[in-house]
Amino acid sequence: MLKYFRVISMLEGLSFLILLSITFGFVSRDYVSQLGMIHGLLFMLYLFLSLIVAKKQQWSFGICLSLFIASIVPFAFIGVEIFLSRLLNYKKTAEA
Repeated sequence: MLKYFRVISMLEGLSFLILLSITFGFVSRDYVSQLGMIHGLLFMLYLFLSLIVAKKQQWSFGICLSLFIASIVPFAFIGVEIFLSRLLNYKKTAEA
């Protein structure tokens, strides 16, 4: 489940950056509604998966709050990716 959360986290962050680039005029505004809908679905899936993973991993409220804040701050998904990759590497070494 953690691997799926990593993928959704990256996709949600990238879709947010694409929407911001449209807002700032770097990309054509022709596809705002389609990209906005995709980003909204990814955002809801991100929040849903973060709650499931947090419960499964027994994360504290602080980590859950940090994950939520990272979902609304541009480029913060990179920090989430670093956190999750370290967590996965730690689990792999603990299992070995």
